[in-house]
Amino acid sequence: MAQVTVTLDADLAIDAMMLSGTTSPQDAVELILLDYLARRRRTETRTGDAADGQRANQQRPTAQEG
Repeated sequence: MAQVTVTLDADLAIDAMMLSGTTSPQDAVELILLDYLARRRRTETRTGDAADGQRANQQRPTAQEG
């Protein structure tokens, strides 16, 4: 897997470490990103994606009066 170097503010890195319960800023950011991506996939599975929204917004035929 390719590696990327990201520069973070020290306070942000510490907050990420506290939230994830790790002692390494790199591990903290990795865990938070993995959780974010997994949560997004679960949400899309439950609610659908943008293409599903178009299907729900299609106009339905109106009842004919007469």
